[in-house]
Amino acid sequence: MINFLIRRTVFMFVALWAVTLISFFIINLPEGDYVTAYIAQLQATGSMVDAEEADNLRIFYGLDQPLYIQYFKWMREMVLYQNLGFSFEYNMPVTEVISERLLLTMILAIACIIFIWAIAIPFGIISAVKQYSVWDYLFTFLGFVGLAIPDFMIALIAMYLFFVWFDFSPGGLFSPEYVGVPWSWGRVKDLIDHIWIPMVVLGTAGTASLMRITRANLLDELSKPYVITARAKGLSEWRLIMKYPVRLALNPAISLTAYILPYLISGSIIVGVVLSLPTVGPQLVKALVAQDMFLAGGIILLIGFMTVVGTFISDLLLLLVDPRIRLDAGGS
Repeated sequence: MINFLIRRTVFMFVALWAVTLISFFIINLPEGDYVTAYIAQLQATGSMVDAEEADNLRIFYGLDQPLYIQYFKWMREMVLYQNLGFSFEYNMPVTEVISERLLLTMILAIACIIFIWAIAIPFGIISAVKQYSVWDYLFTFLGFVGLAIPDFMIALIAMYLFFVWFDFSPGGLFSPEYVGVPWSWGRVKDLIDHIWIPMVVLGTAGTASLMRITRANLLDELSKPYVITARAKGLSEWRLIMKYPVRLALNPAISLTAYILPYLISGSIIVGVVLSLPTVGPQLVKALVAQDMFLAGGIILLIGFMTVVGTFISDLLLLLVDPRIRLDAGGS
């Protein structure tokens, strides 16, 4: 068990380093840099920047140095000072730029995961146990609809319906009076009042997918000999289902949760724009357009970190749920 945890922890740090390396160089693949994008913006407004001033800006931002030196400086700042770099566009540290947006993104992602599990697991179990019943057909239909309709389309439909029926815009996570103010109990309550609409919108596809996976795996477990033997011994149906097949059927569902968290962050970019959500997704797009490499790299690094941590957490949950994995881990 200890060897398993140590091995997973080492792999986690190696994967994070690989994310930093790949993301940093991919961000810098397009021609030009932040100064190029900044000059283009000034020229669009009628201002002119000469070559000397452009060179001075590159020296000021450290963009005149080779790419590998910029990368090693970025890594040194992260490792030694937990500093993700300096945002060119906002003229402030990346951590200050994304701190509240990252917090709100995490809160929304956790709310979505709770929503997905609370809806998908029970519906998937009922759909499998009541196979070919009205409930099975209903949940199957809802699952296909949830997978077929994009999240941003659901967001647009929700905005239209709420505006027409209730004269209320579901955009944002706060009321106007709570935007940009310090945290208080009133702001927390306002966040709770607003978060359920983006939670449902972002969680629809994940709910549909997890429901189908739970149904398929539970049906596979219900057809195995140990279930037939347990029934023959007189074990009650629901006790039998919940004690053995459901636990084993949840293994893929737990593994899928590791990828739900980064998907909710990266997949919420368009939804974030539609619903005006103060999350890191729209900010990532803006940073990539402006070629603000440290801001974009910091956000991508955090998304990768959430993927790796989500995978690590799913491994721990699988250890708790499945005795077979505990035995394999203990023997390795």
